Amino acid sequence: MTIPEIKAPDLTQRPPRSPRCRLGGYAGLPRMLDKGRATIIGKNGEYHFDCPLDQRILSFLGIEAPALKAELAAGKSDGEILEWINANAKNKRSEWEIEQWSSYLERRGPTSDAETLGFFADMIGKITKTREDIHAWADLLDLDDYVSFGGKA
Repeated sequence: MTIPEIKAPDLTQRPPRSPRCRLGGYAGLPRMLDKGRATIIGKNGEYHFDCPLDQRILSFLGIEAPALKAELAAGKSDGEILEWINANAKNKRSEWEIEQWSSYLERRGPTSDAETLGFFADMIGKITKTREDIHAWADLLDLDDYVSFGGKA
């Protein structure tokens, strides 16, 4: 049996793609694929596949994380994964639903309970004391990725 070659980023050397990056219109999907592939080859660093953000994406799609991970382990490209998702997603979404959901995901901030708001504020505080433009989870993830690999907040 031939083991497929998995083209995966080394997330110990660089971050995954931005949560704003899209594939098939789905925000965050390329980031989740980067983390999944890196996890398979043991190069995920501090990044976690099937984290709460990934779970939101998977829930919207109607795809289970283990099934997606198995497709990634087969060495499929982004385009092939998108085809698989379109064929296997329990939730068949229209173009406008995907666009609305992705726009919301990109702008979504910590609007729930005090614990979540505190966590968000603490995370920003660990990175910067001066940035007042970080309002969405995508903002925080992009900044954290940048600073984690040598950038200045």
